[in-house]
Amino acid sequence: MKDASDGRYVAGSDSLAQFYGRPIDEVLGHNDTELLDPTLGAAMRAADQTALAHGRQLTSEHRFDWRNAKHDWEVLRLVTELNGRRVLACLWRDLAPQRVRETQLHAALEQIEQHQLATQQLRREFGEQLMRDSATGLATRANFEDQLRREVDLSTREHREFAMVLLELDHDSERVAALGTRAHDQVLEAMGRLLRGNTRAMDASCRLQDRRFAVLLSGVGLATAHSRMEGLRRQCATQIVVLDGEDLGFTVSIGVASFPHTAHSQHELMAACESALGEARRRGGNTVALASIRFDPA
Repeated sequence: MKDASDGRYVAGSDSLAQFYGRPIDEVLGHNDTELLDPTLGAAMRAADQTALAHGRQLTSEHRFDWRNAKHDWEVLRLVTELNGRRVLACLWRDLAPQRVRETQLHAALEQIEQHQLATQQLRREFGEQLMRDSATGLATRANFEDQLRREVDLSTREHREFAMVLLELDHDSERVAALGTRAHDQVLEAMGRLLRGNTRAMDASCRLQDRRFAVLLSGVGLATAHSRMEGLRRQCATQIVVLDGEDLGFTVSIGVASFPHTAHSQHELMAACESALGEARRRGGNTVALASIRFDPA
């Protein structure tokens, strides 16, 4: 407790004596300006004066360096009387343990958040792996069929066209057949890379079966789709894929259909693509064939 008039201590605890590092009788009768350094003492006196001016309970926090240590205190000041004298009762609470707990809690929460983010990332990556063919990096058939249904619905609502393409690797060359599974895997990887490089973000490409692939070309008509697939066919035919010093050549047969010009439903579109692909294979492979355009009676 401090005398309200001059801020001198009139009563104090053992903790107060420990804080100042001197016996309690050397603390009583002195004020903070005399016991602390002048700047800190003046700040304490200013806080006391604020509490005295309010004439009621007042809580504040003080952070300062004292005796080679950092201190963080919450101080409750209450104006009262002691033996008929107006005094300022001060209760100091050390916030250091609370700050340590808050820091530990914050670190624990950050660790939990990082763990949750890492778990979410793993789930996303695992989900993407389930939707991707490991050999080619292309979408799986189930994912592709979902996108095909959405594309049909969108095109039907907005009256716009899109193209669908079926591609199939032609018979393996003698070199690929002789080198076996590893050579086949190299060809599949190259095929996946070429398909990804020749499709836009809005398109979709997938591996339907071991040697068969499919592509959706959003907002693309039959003529444009044919031009793009012809370019892809040439790239496949000239692609250099090397295994054990052997250049593995491969070619593809391609069938192109469009919605709604060659088909009016998802089932008809798939059938039109199959028919066009069959025509490309009958021509000997390494060919792009177009589905026939339907002419409905007026």
